[in-house]
Formats: sequence, C-alpha cells, structure tokens
Amino acid sequence: MRRHRNVKIVATLGPASEDYDTIRALHEAGADVFRLNMSHGEHDTIREKHRIIRQIETDLNSPIAILADLQGPKLRVGTFAAGEEELEAGTAFRLDLNEAEGDATRVCLPHPEIFAALREGAALLVNDGKIRLRVTSCGSDHANCEVMVGGTISNRKGVNVPDVELPLAALSEKDRRDLEFACELGVDWLALSFVQRPEDVAEARELARGRAAILSKIEKPSAVTRFNAILAASDGIMVARGDLGVELPVQNVPPIQKRLVRACRAAAKPVIVATQMLESMIESPVPTRAEVSDVATAIYEGADAIMLSAESAAGSYPVEAVKTMDNVAREVESDPTYTQIIEASRTAARTTVADGIVAAAREIAETTDIKAICCFTQSGTTALLTARERPRVPIIAMTSVLRTARRLVLTWGVNTVMTEELDRFKQAVINAARAACALGYATKEDHIVITAGVPFNVPGSTNILRVAPCQESLIYATDPG
Repeated sequence: MRRHRNVKIVATLGPASEDYDTIRALHEAGADVFRLNMSHGEHDTIREKHRIIRQIETDLNSPIAILADLQGPKLRVGTFAAGEEELEAGTAFRLDLNEAEGDATRVCLPHPEIFAALREGAALLVNDGKIRLRVTSCGSDHANCEVMVGGTISNRKGVNVPDVELPLAALSEKDRRDLEFACELGVDWLALSFVQRPEDVAEARELARGRAAILSKIEKPSAVTRFNAILAASDGIMVARGDLGVELPVQNVPPIQKRLVRACRAAAKPVIVATQMLESMIESPVPTRAEVSDVATAIYEGADAIMLSAESAAGSYPVEAVKTMDNVAREVESDPTYTQIIEASRTAARTTVADGIVAAAREIAETTDIKAICCFTQSGTTALLTARERPRVPIIAMTSVLRTARRLVLTWGVNTVMTEELDRFKQAVINAARAACALGYATKEDHIVITAGVPFNVPGSTNILRVAPCQESLIYATDPG
C-alpha cells in the first residue's frame, strides 16, 4: 500500500480497535505499525489481534509491522484503609515494607530494592509526578519523607525514583513470559521498558534469539545518560516522553528528544517519538493546535515514526486520529522548509563501501531525474543506510525475507516489496523496475537507481550501484540471454 509520506505511523490497539474492520480501517487510513501493549489484555486477546493484523496483511498484500510493548517492572504503593488520603505540603509521610493498609501518615511500598538505593534528599514521585516527596532519612525497610507537593494518593499508584539508578532488571517475570509468547507469535519488534543500561538490552536480545528486533524505550534519566551505549545495543529507539516528563523537568524533554532523534538518524536506526501526541483526540474529533505542532516538530526533526497510544487504543476517534497524523505528515513533508531542515541535519558517515554506495545513490537521485532508489537487502541494513540519507525520492526495499520486509516498515521512507531469491544482477534490475512501475513511482520511460550486493543473499555485501531505465524490465524479460 503506497503512502504519500515518509514518516511512519504507529497505532496502539486496544478496546476501541480490536476487530477486523476497525484495524483494517486504521491501516487504510495510514497506520503502518500496530503496537500491542503487553500491559493490558490476556494472551488470547493479543493472539487474536495478531491474527487479524496478519489477515489484513494478506488481504491487502501490504506488509505490516507488529510491535509488542513489554510492561517492565511496575513500582506501586500498597493500599489505604480509606481507599485514598490527602497529603498536604510540608507534612511528613513514611514509606515502608509494612503490609498493613496505609493512612495519612504512611503506606506500604513493597519494593525493598528502592529502599536499598535511596539516599537522603532523593525525590520520590507518586501518581505520574502529581505528588512529590523528598527523602529526609531512610533505611533498608523504610523512607521518611517530607511532602513537597501534595495531592490525593490512592491505592496502587505508581512511583518514580528519578534521582537514583535502581538495581532492577528491565525484564520482570511477567515480561519474560510475555517476551517468549510474543516471539512465538511472530511479532517483528519488541519494545523494552525501564531500560537503564545496555546490559538490559543484551538480556532481552539473548531471550529473543533473533526472532524479533529490540527497540529500547528511553524513559529514565539513567537511559539518557547512557544513551550512546544503549543505542549501540539496540535495533531501534522509542522516545517515551511520558515517563521522561515525569522523571525530568518537562522543559528538558524537547531538547532531549531532538538529540536522541538526531543520534538515531546518524546510527541508521529507527526512532519513534511517542506519548500524548494527539491526546485530546481521545475524546475530541479534532486535535488542539499545539498537538498538531508537536506532531509536526517530530516530523521536521526526521523521526522515523510517530505514535498514537490511547488515541487509537481507547479513544472515541481512532481512525480520525490516524488520518490527522497522516494529513499533518503529508503537509509538513511538502513544505520546502522540511527538505532544508532534513538536509541540513544530515550526518556524513562514509566509513564502509555500503555507506559510499547509498550516499552516491542519494546524490545521483537528487542531481538527475531519478524516480526511486531500489535496494536489495537480506538483513535490512542497506535499506536502513539508504533511509539515513533521507533522499528526496522514494526508497523501495526489495527482499526475499518476510521478517526483514516487516521490520523495515518502521523505517523512514522505506516501501518494502517481497521478491524471490536472486542469483543474477540482471534479474535484480528487472524486479526493481517492475516494482517501481507497479507502485506508481516510475513509468517505463523513467530511470531508477539500483543498489545490491554480489554475491546475492549475503548480508552486508552491498557493492553495486546501477542507474537503469525502467524500460530494461521489458527488454531483459524478453531477452533469453
């Protein structure tokens, strides 16, 4: 299914989008990737959504990527005898391991690992940061705090600890079960929550055993500090601005987003900008002007994908939210300023033959009348390197590996086409020209750029660049030689 934009749209599925007709409507409206939130729904429910997505993929002959988002460890307070209490600024409040129900002076925090890491002066944030506590003294089983910002605290509200690195693995036992289930199901991407260090990514990769690509969610200050190492260990990144905005001052998030997106582009790894992009469309058929500007900013930065969460999972207008993102993306990408910004922020990385090939392909396409860049790829690396160049012409990734085709759906500007395994470059030219014409990117009078590696079917061997007229598809196809 041809898209008239380069940035990809990720739509989260949920109660508002779990049947065939709605999911198909979301895809036809512009959703390229579907996110399955492992925090919600039983395995049978998730399995059914996966089945529906793959059925739509078959019905429309359109590769679709599926992203399973692992929950990660959840830190929550216990329960209160009254259900909730009102905390006032300046008063004392205690967190401890006592399982007795809480009151206005204390509550259980059943996470000894938090107390082991806390220190005097550290901040504790409750209920998405609405309540802020400061540790005045602490021990192995308690933390005495002063309420800095008060509010209503109720049963099992979440706790964030931004000032310290917690000795917690990114994968809980539930996550390990969910990871194995998702890999057996056949998802394309695993989103890893609570990443604090590159070792967290390595653990997930070992468990996945190549069955899914690993995407690290950047939502902790420690992940920002160690971002370069985490990026190197990951296949992709999600800028999870919701938790970042809780654990860091909100004014820090926009520059962090910009830095992370640019670093991912330089590394040729896809990056998703997520959280609260069209939040008002959960209940409204139209977004706010500020939300539209936020979506546009991520696109101007060159993000590979922008994501809908509750808007498509639980909102009243899931299809309209996808259409809004699609419309914003198409309008931004048609703006001459967009091209100027993208090209000005391009990072030169010419250390390998493949780097040189894709850079040359982009330069040729931009200085001559080339209609598309067709790259043959087995692992997806050549397509990722081509997308890093952010060319002005469409990228067509030709692959015989279905898993690669689906994973590349997340990547900026890449249109994936399945092809048979090849052993001759002549056949590559034929298939590339036919694909460019079939997708409507070129006619038989036009020229395209083709990149490939010889010998074929060897990952990382890109070493050929050819400018070919599409007419060759007809000539070669009828030429017995």
